Amino acid sequence: MKATFLPDRGVVQVSGADARKFLNGLVTTDVTKLHPGAARFGALLTPQGKIIVDFLITQVPAEDGERFLLDCPRALAQALTDKLKLYKLRAQISIENLSDQVGLIAAWDGAPATQPALSFADPRQPELGLRIIAAQSELPRLASELGAEIADVSAYDVHRIAHSIPQGGLDFAYGDAFPHETNMDHLNGVDIGKGCYVGQEVVSRMHHRGTTRTRAAQVVLEGSAPEPGTPVMAGDKTVGTMGSAVAQKGIALLRIDRTTEAIAAGTPLTADGRTLRVADLDALQGAPKQTVA
Repeated sequence: MKATFLPDRGVVQVSGADARKFLNGLVTTDVTKLHPGAARFGALLTPQGKIIVDFLITQVPAEDGERFLLDCPRALAQALTDKLKLYKLRAQISIENLSDQVGLIAAWDGAPATQPALSFADPRQPELGLRIIAAQSELPRLASELGAEIADVSAYDVHRIAHSIPQGGLDFAYGDAFPHETNMDHLNGVDIGKGCYVGQEVVSRMHHRGTTRTRAAQVVLEGSAPEPGTPVMAGDKTVGTMGSAVAQKGIALLRIDRTTEAIAAGTPLTADGRTLRVADLDALQGAPKQTVA
């Protein structure tokens, strides 16, 4: 097993008697299905259906009311806290940014020697392994007790990209991407049948009408990786944008129609003069699936 610390991740806590109802009315995932020890993938959207921030959400035992932790990008943790507070109104909840107090570990490729108290399976794909939340001071001890090889963050990026998992801020821009464009519908992040939440009407329409024009896709590179944001070209036409890349694999945000047409015509895809190919064309073109978990 491998494990790495995730310094770019933060934690926002939502707790109290109304915590579950409050979150369920805001985010893309069905919080009513959560229980302690489990997790779900979701996002808070703009009313226009674009991602403000995505996160993994887990429930932990609480003596009073209910308590949920949102594993989110650390750079956006305070903004998420402030945004949730705007929606609070009279709900009996407390919202706190705990990012200076707690941290996260990702562990994959095997079973841990021990199961830390606050750990959960990554809900996006089984192969992604475990996430562990703990006090900053406890992280080194917990990592050692896992019996894992401690790896650099880049090793987790290799693992993430190999399983076609986009990362916000690198592979897509927050505030500018719809959930379907970032494959949230393929990664158990959108519960189409759950009812109302912010941006739900737009997401539901895209799902049922199949109007997604762009998707994040894994690409295989020849040579060194282009910088994130580099245009992906098919001849003289822009078909997408390059995201993160490690070890000749990367994530690109691609226009489905233009990319498919270029591949069918035998036109090479390039980014900054480097040739690349789509690792799984079916995944790029595939219809979104509905979460059943």
